[in-house]
Amino acid sequence: MLIKSSIRAADPAAEEPPGAAGIPGASGTPAVPDVPGGKGSPDRHRLTATQGLAALSLDAMASVAYGPEAIVLVLAAAGSYGLGFTLPVTVAIATLLAVLVASYRQVIAAFPNGGGSYAVARAHLGPRTGLVAAASLILDYVLNVAVSVTAGVAALTSAFPGLYDKRLLICLGVLVLVTAVNLRGIVESAKAFIVPTAVFIGSILAIVVVGLFRDAPVSTATADGHASVLAGNATSVGALLLLKAFASGCSALTGVEAVANAVPSFRAPAAKRAQRTEVALGALLGVMLIGLSVLIGRFHLQPVEGVTVLAQLADASLGHNWAFYVVQFATVVLLALAANTSFGGLPVLMSLLARDNYLPHVFGLKADRQVHRHGVLALATVSGALLIFSSGDTNTLVPLFSIGVFVGFTICQTGMVLHWRRERSPRWRAKALLNGFGAVLTGVSAVVVTATKFTEGAWLVVVALPLLVLAFEAVHRAYGRISDRLGLGRVPEPPHRDRSLVIVPVSHLSRLTGEALNAAVSLGDEVRAVTVTHPDEEDRAQTEELRRDWEAWNPGVELVELHSPHRTVGRPVAAYVDRVHRYHPNTRVTVLIPEVEPAHIWQRLLQNQRGAVLAHAVRRDTDAVICRLRFRL
Repeated sequence: MLIKSSIRAADPAAEEPPGAAGIPGASGTPAVPDVPGGKGSPDRHRLTATQGLAALSLDAMASVAYGPEAIVLVLAAAGSYGLGFTLPVTVAIATLLAVLVASYRQVIAAFPNGGGSYAVARAHLGPRTGLVAAASLILDYVLNVAVSVTAGVAALTSAFPGLYDKRLLICLGVLVLVTAVNLRGIVESAKAFIVPTAVFIGSILAIVVVGLFRDAPVSTATADGHASVLAGNATSVGALLLLKAFASGCSALTGVEAVANAVPSFRAPAAKRAQRTEVALGALLGVMLIGLSVLIGRFHLQPVEGVTVLAQLADASLGHNWAFYVVQFATVVLLALAANTSFGGLPVLMSLLARDNYLPHVFGLKADRQVHRHGVLALATVSGALLIFSSGDTNTLVPLFSIGVFVGFTICQTGMVLHWRRERSPRWRAKALLNGFGAVLTGVSAVVVTATKFTEGAWLVVVALPLLVLAFEAVHRAYGRISDRLGLGRVPEPPHRDRSLVIVPVSHLSRLTGEALNAAVSLGDEVRAVTVTHPDEEDRAQTEELRRDWEAWNPGVELVELHSPHRTVGRPVAAYVDRVHRYHPNTRVTVLIPEVEPAHIWQRLLQNQRGAVLAHAVRRDTDAVICRLRFRL
């Protein structure tokens, strides 16, 4: 029964103590009315639309800092003439953004339990395609944490060069901080990030609005003295260059899917709140991207070494004053905290995979603040390993970034096309055409990004993606075998009573021995105490002393001596249990291992771990039931 409970623990709804569901005051305390968002309601640990925008949009919002720059750097290969195509490329990206927002708005309505691309693909394209979508999202989420943290710290070390050698420690410190905030609950993390998000959005909009009223840059102090990266031997502007610029700029679209993945994290009505958050995210991101691209053309901005495009725009629009530093500081903070998008979306996705038996069921468990704690810790651990691998360098990680999300986009929209064809709701053809157009755009982008960045590290993602899918399927097969062995879903035979034998390993007489035998005679029809003896003189003397004390005590339980030529306790006990099974196959054997539970945690260092060794040996070599009796001091 205990094993069955652990197998079914992936259901997030199955975490209440038995008998407590729906019973007011079941825990012995007065029942609290379940008012939406009230003190006694789980809704108070869920997101409003505003909190959702802060908790789940940081990745997308922060991409404003490097999306336009990615476009400019590609077009710089065609010189000043090539930079003139910045706005058309950005408009194309904004168009794709609108398609994605419209698509994911429909995904939220059709799949209110979250999961985004994974849920759509699993329903309409088959389980394996769903696993490809899930694997791509997992890779993107993990890389987003590493890239966001390193990019934020890189902005910080650019302002304070003395911190450059300590960038890895700073990266790990930021990761620990974001993880700690998320372990307190997604609502708490959202509240913590509302102010930085609002400051960043306000700063970018201020740059755009003020810049539109200027005919020329008010300051170029930031770029003065820095070499331009415009190509001296400019290439022509062809379709391939524009396609590459489009694909690079699409890095600004990472994070758009996060809201659809985390719908269950919103307050009721969750789907409507998530849809409003998705639309607000798309509108703000589109306005900022297009606005910054207009200013790049208005100010004839050229990319230079060592200075970001966003810093140049802030300098040109607001001047090199306190406002400029506010923008830079807000950018540093938001880039560092953009990792929160992954912490909001990935644990929910992992819980869905666990529910479907593709990940260990522990990822489906929630803490009391509606936190998938194991998913948060797993994400932090893998991201920390990436930070150490890259030594906190953004350029090492960027080539791996954004490929996974394009794969997810393409699969999701292809699945939605099939969704509309099967549902045939009003105007389904127009909706399917929209999703199909988006699937073509994101599919082309995925191919271009993979091809252009393959030798720069993208091959790791190409290898990791199928390996993740194979791992999911291996876990699924393992759960299938466990389910078959346990007979899950089938009515078991009526319970019957077997003869029971309880074996108690002992080494000396004490209160612990007495408590163990008291428990044993309460559990079994027959109880045997066993002690392991060794051939050396000291052990023989101790055994003789135990035998005399046992006979004087006379507990009514037989003491069996197990002779062993080696100084070990686990194997002799396991061999004795195995012999009992052979001679009495219908007897249910329980090995009761008495152990001391110290008063303080540090006192566990004083124990010899004999109980753990015994339990391991018996579990490995026999089918006996193991019972570890804790005697509290």
